[in-house]
Amino acid sequence: MLSPAIRFVASKGSKTPTGSIQLICRVKPGVSANREGVSAISDDAVEICVAARAKEGEANKAVREVIAESDVDIVKGMKSREKMVMIGNIKLSGTPEEYMKMIKATLQEQASA
Repeated sequence: MLSPAIRFVASKGSKTPTGSIQLICRVKPGVSANREGVSAISDDAVEICVAARAKEGEANKAVREVIAESDVDIVKGMKSREKMVMIGNIKLSGTPEEYMKMIKATLQEQASA
């Protein structure tokens, strides 16, 4: 079973398999720039370190940049270290489970780099 920290949410009414990826993130703002990125993945959350400070939305912007370059929204936790991040407009080429395994593997590669 995949981690509840990473979920696929299917779009309703679509003929092609599309949807969004939902990530439960725990953010550590104000780290040194060389530590910025995905630091760990647990069953509960994807841990993300960002150099930006948690003021005036700077850390939220940095979280979006760490995760992807486009179609990333923070949908919950704008003023909290615990955030729900949505990556939209995902078009599946396989099953949602296969795609989620690929996403988790990609995040784990970033965490171990």
